[in-house]
Amino acid sequence: MKITRISAYQLDLPRQAAFTLSGGRTVAAFDTTVVRVDTDAGLTGLGEVCPFGSAYLPAYAKGARTGIAELAPQLIGDDPRQVEALYRRMDGLLKGHPYVKSALDIAMWDILGQTAGLPLYVLLGGRHGQSIPLYQPISHDVPDRMAAQVKAAQEAGYARFQPKVGANPDDDIARLRAVLTVTRPGDVVVADANGGWFTHQARRFVGAMAGAPIYVEQPCAGYDECLSIRAASALPFVLDESIDSAAMVLRLQRDHAADLINLKLAKVGGLTPARQIRDLCVSLGIAMTIEDSGGGDVIAAAITHLAQATPVANRYALCNAYFLVKRHFADGVPEIRDGAVTATDAPGLGLRLREQELGKPFFSTH
Repeated sequence: MKITRISAYQLDLPRQAAFTLSGGRTVAAFDTTVVRVDTDAGLTGLGEVCPFGSAYLPAYAKGARTGIAELAPQLIGDDPRQVEALYRRMDGLLKGHPYVKSALDIAMWDILGQTAGLPLYVLLGGRHGQSIPLYQPISHDVPDRMAAQVKAAQEAGYARFQPKVGANPDDDIARLRAVLTVTRPGDVVVADANGGWFTHQARRFVGAMAGAPIYVEQPCAGYDECLSIRAASALPFVLDESIDSAAMVLRLQRDHAADLINLKLAKVGGLTPARQIRDLCVSLGIAMTIEDSGGGDVIAAAITHLAQATPVANRYALCNAYFLVKRHFADGVPEIRDGAVTATDAPGLGLRLREQELGKPFFSTH
């Protein structure tokens, strides 16, 4: 089997509601890039990459599209089923820029699953458990409105919440205390600063919240700063933005820097490296949230399949943001039921493309 054509499309995917991180970074729609890989066997694979704006991680939407246009012509004639070998080839063609490779890599896995006649979760490790819990991000806002967001999510079946903090620590303490007034026994609350605090601010927050039933996620931008806050607190910790490779997971394990990680597909470069990091975390006994920075139908399917193939004990949750966009370009996306999803049993990603939604490609190899 050979790749005969690679096309890429830009789509705006409005969210059901605008979302704000710490620092006032608000996103009302995802600027996403969808990749279509065609083969001489008549199979088509879908991929997607969607940075969360241009100032969250070292990735941006136009950069993804430029990089895909650079890589794609050099992959024509390659066998898409050779996913790991093809990934090494991409690394040889473009140094760094893992997010650029993510959409292409996902599309190759989609073709591999279709060729085998198996859903991707089988190829990624087999089915573990049934439904996968979703977590509800809670947009940065005043305390009462953040508590109201939690209550609305509880009514929709959610029990895991990620309130955004990372601003003035006194205000953030008030935000978390308001959230905790409406949580129930068994609910999980992760205070996510997205690296927004200086160390002195993070120390004030964890000191004031000592003993509270919460996790603290990525309090500071740098790994070493987060490690210093970890040493000053008995609260369980999550690292996200700092975890971009298997090497960082090994460093985290050595330093006892966190209890959980967030594993984002685009940040590490797609399903191939994410699977390797997932397996390392399973071996080391580290729990994971499997997610991505943003996106729509392809991202939703890809993270669901990888999470479905992850042992339940190592699987914390998925993010719901990719399932709650207003615009869809494929059918077969896993459906939310009572705050959880389950990977479909259709081959590959299990998606059926809505051709009319894509429009004209901004790039095609011919």
